[in-house]
Amino acid sequence: MIPKRLFWLTVGYGAGVGSSLYAAHRVRVAARRMSADHLASRVSDTVTGTVRDVRAAVSEGREAMRAREAELKGRA
Repeated sequence: MIPKRLFWLTVGYGAGVGSSLYAAHRVRVAARRMSADHLASRVSDTVTGTVRDVRAAVSEGREAMRAREAELKGRA
C-alpha cells in the first residue's frame, strides 16, 4: 500500500512542478510579447507597411487618372 501512495505522490508532485514551470514560461513569453519595445516594433512595422501600401495605391490611382484624362482629352 505504501508503494502505491509513494508512486502517486511522486506523480502528483511531478505534474505540479511541470505545470508550474510551463505556466511560468508562458507568462514570461506573454510578458515579452507585450513589452513596450516589442509592441512599438510591431506597430512601426505595421504602420510602415500600411504607409507603403497607401502610397502605392495613391500612385496607381493618379496614373490611372492621368491615363483616363489623356484618353478623354484625345476624344475631344
